[in-house]
Amino acid sequence: MKTEPVNLTDGLLRSVTKPARYVGGEWNSVTKPLSSDLVRFAFCFPDVYEIGMSNSALQILYYLLNQRPDTWCERSFAPWTDMEQLMREKNIPLYSLESRTPLSQFDWVGFTLQYELSFTNVLNMLDLAGIPQLTSERSAEDPLVVAGGPVAFNLEPMADFFDLAVIGEAEETIEELIDLYHQHCPNGRTSTWDRSAFLRQAAAIPGVYVPSLYAVVYKADQTVEAIRPLDGTVPPIIQKRIVKNLNTMKRPDQLIVPNTEIVHDRMSLELFRGCPRGCRFCQAGMIYRPVRETGVDTLSKQAAALEQSTGYDECGLLSLSTSDYSQLGSLTDRLLEQFSGHHTSLSLPSLRLDSFTLELMQKGSSTRKSGLTFAPEAGTQRLRDVINKNITEQDLLEAMTLAFKGGWNGAKLYFMLGLPTETDMDAQAIADLTDSIETLYRGLPRSDRPRRLELTVSTAVFIPKPHTPFQWAPQELPEVVNKRQQFLKERFRNRPVKYHYHDWHSSLIEALLARGDRRLGAVIRDVWAKGQTFDAWDDHFKLDNWLDSLEKFGLDVSFYAHRERAEAEIMPWDHIDCGVTSAFLYREYQKALKAKTTPQCRIACSQCGATTFEGGICFGD
Repeated sequence: MKTEPVNLTDGLLRSVTKPARYVGGEWNSVTKPLSSDLVRFAFCFPDVYEIGMSNSALQILYYLLNQRPDTWCERSFAPWTDMEQLMREKNIPLYSLESRTPLSQFDWVGFTLQYELSFTNVLNMLDLAGIPQLTSERSAEDPLVVAGGPVAFNLEPMADFFDLAVIGEAEETIEELIDLYHQHCPNGRTSTWDRSAFLRQAAAIPGVYVPSLYAVVYKADQTVEAIRPLDGTVPPIIQKRIVKNLNTMKRPDQLIVPNTEIVHDRMSLELFRGCPRGCRFCQAGMIYRPVRETGVDTLSKQAAALEQSTGYDECGLLSLSTSDYSQLGSLTDRLLEQFSGHHTSLSLPSLRLDSFTLELMQKGSSTRKSGLTFAPEAGTQRLRDVINKNITEQDLLEAMTLAFKGGWNGAKLYFMLGLPTETDMDAQAIADLTDSIETLYRGLPRSDRPRRLELTVSTAVFIPKPHTPFQWAPQELPEVVNKRQQFLKERFRNRPVKYHYHDWHSSLIEALLARGDRRLGAVIRDVWAKGQTFDAWDDHFKLDNWLDSLEKFGLDVSFYAHRERAEAEIMPWDHIDCGVTSAFLYREYQKALKAKTTPQCRIACSQCGATTFEGGICFGD
């Protein structure tokens, strides 16, 4: 196999913004001597370097695969538009950072799919690499293209472009796939290897989905009639994989340290996977069940190794809900003792309002005051009950009181607009809630509020996601969301409140893709062919391109985004088992419509189905 590196001239790099995105050579990046039996794996993040390098899955799988003597994992990111233009002008193929090898010469090209609006970037990266976009057009000489990440739980809109996907946590599955590949290509890929036989055997590995081995049939009303395996050798249902014991899994003792600033420029520790809370809008909280914790000793050892190998002076505590880690007090005490005298601080993410304590936040800002972030999500108690947030306005006001006493003069507050059953009154209550915080602050003695109150309110647009109780719910109409955004914008005018809201145009397409089926593949490719990439960036997103392409293929955005599903409707992702049953999700949807809550997992088991995995808090671990 050819392995000539791409030649990057100084003149080319001086012509683009942030050239450090494209050169590699970072501290702790891995190089290996080439050999014919070395499996080459390109880990691709379909966005710019600064975002991709902040992704923890990249660092974990990069470390894991490079621990294998028979595998070399390298990285590639979506080039920004200026670099892409030069690459196309000079016929430079997309390459890996470590060896500058064109991606077309790799055995594997893997994409982590973190958000749906990266789909056009995936197609653009394949095209830049010279890899056929359609799996049906790839030959034995092309790399295997694999997907992973949360969006792979509904891969259907991108099914035509991926040879296979890893459903769930990839640490164990990816190694099994590499082992199988070695059996088929012990001395490297050749032009005669049996690609189709490999994919059929890969489909038998738990957690592996091969879209080409399934046929989808549609009804006259355009809904799905059936998702059928092509024959009896293909499993009808693909169950996700999880790592049952986080203490025994291989954990990175070194991280790549970028040469340029990235979004999350620090070392991080993964406290646990899953979430016990059960917020009904949250896909991650459902698909990563059950909760599995990492022990304090394991985390302490990893922190010591990472501090020494990276030189980072900040350590983030990573999880879906950090304050729900059962040993948080012990862990933070241990880490602060370890970091004492090293000028290394702890960084705490958004904390739940009902678990906020001044002591905890002071641990997380021993060297500097950091901004506080809270996520009430909704302005009224009724709507918070609908989404099963299980916090109250009193929780927020008590947390803000503690924060003000601790020396903070504000916070960032996150809400959503367009939630199921939301009314104009619910949206107005967001402004009322900030009024209450302002009144609370002004009621403090002058000596306790030496600075001006600073509140930041951000509202995202609700997106119904697969494998959640709201997968049946319609997305709110754009004109309704826009009206509520403009109302809040006016209410916050001339107030100590900065208001940010998400563009409903891109949220509409995100909802389309999140619950989409295979027919959208042609639409995505058509949008890409118009030159549209970086849809997650507001200044690059163009709604008209999407609407025109949908019309071209006879599809309607409202069918996917604004239509409430019937209980019995077959979803495009129903052959993917995330471990939480559809029966549980529908029960939760019905409870939501009645504004009834469900207690978190540590209080009572809600019979969601995650006991199938025989681990985590379901079994007292």
